[in-house]
Amino acid sequence: MARPNILFITLDQFRGDSLSCAGHPLVETPHLDELAAEGVRLARHYSQAAPCAPGRAALYTGTYQTNNRVVANGTPLDDRFDNIARVAARGGYRPTLFGYTDQGVDPRDVLGSDDPRLSNYEGILPGFDAELDLPGECTAWLEWLADEHGHHFDRGDDALSTEHERPAELSVSAFLTDRLLGWVDRQDGPWFAHASYLRPHPPYSAAGRFARMYRPEDCAPPVPAQADPSGLHRVLLGIPYVAAPADPADMQYLQSQYFGMISEVDAQLGRIWEHLRRAGEWDDTIVIVTSDHGEQLGDQGLLHKVGFFESSYHVLGIVRDPRCPSTFGTVVDRFTENIDVMPTLCELLGLPIPAQCDGYPLTPFLDGVEPPSWRDAAYYEWDWRDSQLPTVGDGRPWDRSLEQMSLAVRRSEHRAFVQFGNGTWRCFDLATDPTWRTEEQDPSVVLAEATAMLAWRSSNLDRTMTGLLLRDGGVGRFPPPRTT
Repeated sequence: MARPNILFITLDQFRGDSLSCAGHPLVETPHLDELAAEGVRLARHYSQAAPCAPGRAALYTGTYQTNNRVVANGTPLDDRFDNIARVAARGGYRPTLFGYTDQGVDPRDVLGSDDPRLSNYEGILPGFDAELDLPGECTAWLEWLADEHGHHFDRGDDALSTEHERPAELSVSAFLTDRLLGWVDRQDGPWFAHASYLRPHPPYSAAGRFARMYRPEDCAPPVPAQADPSGLHRVLLGIPYVAAPADPADMQYLQSQYFGMISEVDAQLGRIWEHLRRAGEWDDTIVIVTSDHGEQLGDQGLLHKVGFFESSYHVLGIVRDPRCPSTFGTVVDRFTENIDVMPTLCELLGLPIPAQCDGYPLTPFLDGVEPPSWRDAAYYEWDWRDSQLPTVGDGRPWDRSLEQMSLAVRRSEHRAFVQFGNGTWRCFDLATDPTWRTEEQDPSVVLAEATAMLAWRSSNLDRTMTGLLLRDGGVGRFPPPRTT
């Protein structure tokens, strides 16, 4: 193909284990399975932060939270960062959004204190044209439900929490898919679309028949909680909206709805695959699917995306490049990360990778080539200062109390090392116990993990300007290019 279409899909709060092709014993995802069979599935793929805005900032810019500093829903994204939409525009596309990106505007670039963008973290990533802007209140969907189908709702959550009461054809996912397919049919050249689906994000209410697709009694019990010397887990369990239901029956019903939401949005993806095939565009379209973060789903007694446990950060990852049929059906077991998406897009479009990117291009895996060097662990971060305000910190620029409300995780083959901002740590022995309930006892092993965490920090400091030198001949790279 001369220039491919790009379809970049995010499924919000999608756990990495909730795919039938990944071996889940209950959930059915035939269309994601189909995509994996015609592409490359990333079995150990991780988001870099939670909740939504931090996770998406890392995904969209290719940078760790330690560099982009989007630490909460509402933290502005510094406009100096390049992003996937700007990359697509440099590649000759008009990057178009269906859904949302949850990025706060850089307030230094906004004229006037009455600009509504200053009161909203659900802004659009710079560079995107929003064909369908569908943030949390889902206003466009609510208007469609009222005008076309006579269903009236004052709030988005009211409509979302009652999706089980209406036909699946009226779901928020079906609404987005309809708009996307109509737009695709109107394009007369290569296109770049970002389809940002809400589901399986809560409220836990699957649409129509999908609400009854899974019997609650068939859902396996979550991983139970464990003693927590750090005290953080105890704090989380005290926050009502992240504590899992105490009644096992209630927890199983919630799981059944989560799995139903997954199968419903999977069915919408099936509509896209079929539409592109009928239009003769399937083999002209690169498809990338991932999520902004995972979901605890009762593991460790928690819901949503919080803390340091893997359930909140291990996400799905599938890439299909029709130009690489020899690797169709490949499963990559190396650790991959959402920050790899932006450099991958750059290479797929033949563009240079910005110096800001902390991730690596996934293109060697798409070509069936083992990269000469690759990470031996996945890394992610979580910052909970927004839950502490205004009780911590005095507002002075040199006060660092809030910076201690953070953690970073190194998830390697056999261990998970958690470094807290206050200097404490935990180290889990995952080879012995993959449920994150057994602590590593060997001091030498803990020291090696801590050293690797420090090396990760050191090697991923911002290099945008540090890679440059001002010389007699003007701005040059450091070190200078090698000469033969």
